[in-house]
Amino acid sequence: MIEKAVILAAGEGTRLRPFTESIPKVMLPVANKPILEYTIEALAKNGLRKIIIVVGYKKESIMNHFENGKKFGVEIKYEFQEKQLGTGHALLSAKKHLNKRFLILPGDNIIDADLISDILEQKTFSLLDTKHLMVSKYSALDIRKSNIKDMIEKPKEGVGNIISTGIYVLDKDSLNEIEKCAAEGMHDLTHAIQKMIKKEQEIKVTSGKGLWIEAVYPWDLLNLNEVVLKKCPSTVAGTIEDGVKIKGNVLIGKESIIRSGSYIVGPVVIGEGCEVGPNSCIFPSTSIGNNVSISPFSVIRHSIIMDDVWIGPHSSVSHSIVGMGNRFDANFTSIAGDADVKINKRFYGVVNIGCFIGDDCVIGGSTIIHPGKIIGKSCKINALNSITTNIESHSNVI
Repeated sequence: MIEKAVILAAGEGTRLRPFTESIPKVMLPVANKPILEYTIEALAKNGLRKIIIVVGYKKESIMNHFENGKKFGVEIKYEFQEKQLGTGHALLSAKKHLNKRFLILPGDNIIDADLISDILEQKTFSLLDTKHLMVSKYSALDIRKSNIKDMIEKPKEGVGNIISTGIYVLDKDSLNEIEKCAAEGMHDLTHAIQKMIKKEQEIKVTSGKGLWIEAVYPWDLLNLNEVVLKKCPSTVAGTIEDGVKIKGNVLIGKESIIRSGSYIVGPVVIGEGCEVGPNSCIFPSTSIGNNVSISPFSVIRHSIIMDDVWIGPHSSVSHSIVGMGNRFDANFTSIAGDADVKINKRFYGVVNIGCFIGDDCVIGGSTIIHPGKIIGKSCKINALNSITTNIESHSNVI
């Protein structure tokens, strides 16, 4: 029986900036819950309650949210990875807690309980695989009779569609091999596994049957949000005024008020202490955090609005992500469309995308942001601007 799980949660997630300038990738909200929370829930549902989380970048946000794990039905201990050298190096940070077989998994994927239920039954060194169309982004697997014969890191040519999820059942002997690789300057788990494969060590493969989705780029968060929202229940804990129309599954938190004349089509999640309308529309695949104000005659669709945001009247936000603490004056518009999104000096073609706005920005009235543009953290944009290029953090746009 596997008694412990190690979750790797030390990294930043540079391709998800500007949102990870304030919090680590694992704490980014999807349907109003941190990504890491879905992993902890999946473990708890499988009866695996002893968890070691390896933290690093902005570790306080993780530790303050999850504390000792009691409110999530688990027992959490933390280990600190000072330098993010690799997944193997991160795992070795937790070595002192591990003396039997254990589960290791990344904290930056959305998973569910069904995904890991079968691998928890494995009694030997095992890896959880899945099928994926974009094999070149992952470790591709060559499998023969349920054993791994080869692992190819980010292959450039077609090698099938089976990849590693980064979820393993390991043991003490595996840690010894990982330590040997680290001594040679190879700090990723994949290096150690490739070495073990060459030594003809048997590594069983279990196919994942549940939910497994990774967020690499900002638009991936919107896809995750859409998938997770489909499973959200319909619950109203706030106040719904007369004349409000609600269709589909909509979750509304306590002390939130939906003003008269507003129209909400689920799946939608609205947090606590929010005010929507009057006469505002919230359309499907939208999550709105806590303490958010959506002013009258505004429209939000297929977007993530994080905590403490104020959106002025007659505004439109579409297929976008709005970070924490933003303030938009009246007639703000994010236009959705096909765009080449620039991240870390590379361009990525994205279909039907809006904009990405980091935390604590102030944007003046009648400002338009064009598809695929990224606005950094703590920017100030004066009224009547049309934003057609990315804006660096802490910029002023006159």
